[in-house]
Amino acid sequence: MKLLENKVAIITGASSGIGRATARLFAEQGAAVIINARGAAALEDVASAIRQAGGRVHTVVGDVGIEETHARLTEVAMTIFGGLDIAVNNAGAVGAMKPLAEISVEEWDHVIAANLTSAFLGVRSQIPAMLKRGGGSVVFISSFVGTSAGIPGMAAYGTSKAALMGLVKGITADYAVKGIRANALLPGGVDTPMAGDAAQKEWAAGLHAMKRIAEPEELAQAALFLSSPMSSFVAGSALFADGGNAAVK
Repeated sequence: MKLLENKVAIITGASSGIGRATARLFAEQGAAVIINARGAAALEDVASAIRQAGGRVHTVVGDVGIEETHARLTEVAMTIFGGLDIAVNNAGAVGAMKPLAEISVEEWDHVIAANLTSAFLGVRSQIPAMLKRGGGSVVFISSFVGTSAGIPGMAAYGTSKAALMGLVKGITADYAVKGIRANALLPGGVDTPMAGDAAQKEWAAGLHAMKRIAEPEELAQAALFLSSPMSSFVAGSALFADGGNAAVK
């Protein structure tokens, strides 16, 4: 049996990178996926690939910083696929790359909203739906930035990503007894559009014990572990999938 047979999953930021790879893998593993991004054309490309492979998928275009987007995602899960079991809250933004004292309040608020408030808005909608199924798995895509290391110019990003662990622990304290498992996945460098040019990718590779950055599919596999019965006793955790980055700091 496939690992996610008869499961329903929401995946945000699914038009590229980790989100795209996760959506395709989850569909291959039997889940019906509701995928989200702001760009309709790129999101439909992902959906088309899933359908061509025989998967079940529905798209919801929208900004995860808006509460209504999450309401629509959950409504689709409930009305079209019958419920919600998994949410991978992946969408986010790097934001302004500046030393901390040079970041404006508006720039700070943008990053916090994109990476942290959006995650809160997501789970506030997702958890009630999961409780109707007797539980579920929530995965947040965090980062090694702000947790195992600080990167120059990325204080706002690092703060927003590190804060996701507070959200994970709070959800665990409130809902683990009711069957909700919340965990964070902490990637190292990943070969996505956010990784920059070839020189930036080479620099990032040097931060890792494995001396390379990851392919998005490698992070999707880690997200699959956290979302599947394989991790049935894993709750409130931070899973580093960072090529040994945190181990060699």
